[in-house]
Amino acid sequence: MVFVLDTNKRPLAPCHEAVARKLLKQGRAAIYRRFPFTIILKKSVDESEIKATYRLKIDYGSRHTGLAILRGQEVVWLGQLDHRTDIKERIDKRRAFRRARRNRKQDTENHAF
Repeated sequence: MVFVLDTNKRPLAPCHEAVARKLLKQGRAAIYRRFPFTIILKKSVDESEIKATYRLKIDYGSRHTGLAILRGQEVVWLGQLDHRTDIKERIDKRRAFRRARRNRKQDTENHAF
Protein backbone atom coordinates (compact mmCIF):
# COMPACT_ATOMS: atom_id res chain seq x y z
CA MET A 1 0.00 0.00 0.00
CA VAL A 2 1.42 3.35 -1.09
CA PHE A 3 0.06 6.65 0.19
CA VAL A 4 -0.89 9.19 -2.48
CA LEU A 5 -1.12 12.99 -2.30
CA ASP A 6 -2.60 15.32 -4.89
CA THR A 7 -0.79 18.45 -6.12
CA ASN A 8 -2.15 20.42 -3.12
CA LYS A 9 -0.76 17.81 -0.69
CA ARG A 10 -4.21 16.51 0.25
CA PRO A 11 -4.42 12.75 0.86
CA LEU A 12 -6.07 10.56 -1.76
CA ALA A 13 -6.89 6.86 -1.72
CA PRO A 14 -3.80 4.68 -1.23
CA CYS A 15 -2.81 2.60 -4.24
CA HIS A 16 -1.07 -0.70 -4.86
CA GLU A 17 2.71 -0.79 -5.23
CA ALA A 18 2.49 -1.78 -8.91
CA VAL A 19 0.25 1.20 -9.68
CA ALA A 20 2.68 3.51 -7.89
CA ARG A 21 5.62 2.11 -9.90
CA LYS A 22 3.66 2.66 -13.11
CA LEU A 23 2.85 6.28 -12.19
CA LEU A 24 6.48 6.95 -11.29
CA LYS A 25 7.81 5.42 -14.54
CA GLN A 26 5.33 7.41 -16.65
CA GLY A 27 6.35 10.61 -14.88
CA ARG A 28 2.82 11.26 -13.61
CA ALA A 29 3.98 11.16 -9.98
CA ALA A 30 7.05 11.86 -7.88
CA ILE A 31 8.32 10.50 -4.58
CA TYR A 32 7.18 12.80 -1.77
CA ARG A 33 8.47 10.86 1.24
CA ARG A 34 10.32 7.57 1.65
CA PHE A 35 9.14 6.57 5.15
CA PRO A 36 6.21 5.97 4.96
CA PHE A 37 6.51 5.71 1.20
CA THR A 38 4.33 8.45 -0.28
CA ILE A 39 3.98 9.72 -3.82
CA ILE A 40 2.63 13.05 -4.98
CA LEU A 41 0.76 13.43 -8.27
CA LYS A 42 2.01 16.01 -10.74
CA LYS A 43 -1.38 16.62 -12.37
CA SER A 44 -4.32 17.92 -10.34
CA VAL A 45 -7.30 15.67 -9.59
CA ASP A 46 -10.96 16.72 -9.78
CA GLU A 47 -12.82 17.03 -6.47
CA SER A 48 -15.49 14.63 -7.81
CA GLU A 49 -12.91 11.81 -7.99
CA ILE A 50 -12.17 12.04 -4.24
CA LYS A 51 -14.93 9.86 -2.78
CA ALA A 52 -13.64 7.43 -0.22
CA THR A 53 -13.11 8.28 3.41
CA TYR A 54 -10.81 6.11 5.49
CA ARG A 55 -10.92 5.34 9.20
CA LEU A 56 -8.20 4.01 11.46
CA LYS A 57 -9.47 1.58 14.10
CA ILE A 58 -7.26 0.62 17.04
CA ASP A 59 -7.83 -2.34 19.36
CA TYR A 60 -5.65 -1.95 22.46
CA GLY A 61 -4.45 -5.02 24.31
CA SER A 62 -1.92 -5.89 27.00
CA ARG A 63 0.39 -7.88 24.71
CA HIS A 64 -0.71 -6.81 21.21
CA THR A 65 -2.38 -3.79 19.61
CA GLY A 66 -4.48 -4.37 16.50
CA LEU A 67 -4.66 -1.75 13.76
CA ALA A 68 -7.06 -1.61 10.81
CA ILE A 69 -7.73 0.87 8.01
CA LEU A 70 -11.33 0.78 6.81
CA ARG A 71 -13.03 2.28 3.77
CA GLY A 72 -16.70 2.16 4.70
CA GLN A 73 -17.16 -1.43 5.89
CA GLU A 74 -14.33 -2.82 3.74
CA VAL A 75 -11.01 -3.64 5.43
CA VAL A 76 -8.15 -2.16 3.42
CA TRP A 77 -5.23 -2.97 5.70
CA LEU A 78 -4.66 -4.96 8.91
CA GLY A 79 -1.69 -4.86 11.23
CA GLN A 80 -0.61 -6.05 14.64
CA LEU A 81 1.85 -4.33 16.94
CA ASP A 82 3.52 -6.61 19.49
CA HIS A 83 4.39 -5.05 22.83
CA ARG A 84 7.58 -5.81 24.69
CA THR A 85 6.97 -8.21 27.58
CA ASP A 86 10.57 -8.66 28.76
CA ILE A 87 11.10 -5.24 30.35
CA LYS A 88 10.47 -6.30 33.97
CA GLU A 89 12.73 -9.34 33.62
CA ARG A 90 15.54 -7.26 32.10
CA ILE A 91 15.32 -4.64 34.86
CA ASP A 92 15.47 -7.36 37.52
CA LYS A 93 18.48 -8.97 35.83
CA ARG A 94 20.28 -5.61 35.61
CA ARG A 95 19.58 -4.96 39.31
CA ALA A 96 21.04 -8.37 40.20
CA PHE A 97 24.23 -7.67 38.20
CA ARG A 98 24.61 -4.29 39.88
CA ARG A 99 24.22 -5.79 43.36
CA ALA A 100 26.69 -8.55 42.57
CA ARG A 101 29.23 -5.99 41.35
CA ARG A 102 28.82 -3.92 44.53
CA ASN A 103 29.22 -7.02 46.69
CA ARG A 104 32.43 -7.97 44.87
CA LYS A 105 33.87 -4.51 45.43
CA GLN A 106 33.03 -4.66 49.15
CA ASP A 107 34.57 -8.11 49.53
CA THR A 108 37.91 -7.03 48.04
CA GLU A 109 38.06 -3.93 50.25
CA ASN A 110 37.55 -5.93 53.47
CA HIS A 111 40.23 -8.53 52.72
CA ALA A 112 43.83 -7.57 53.38
CA PHE A 113 46.30 -9.16 51.02
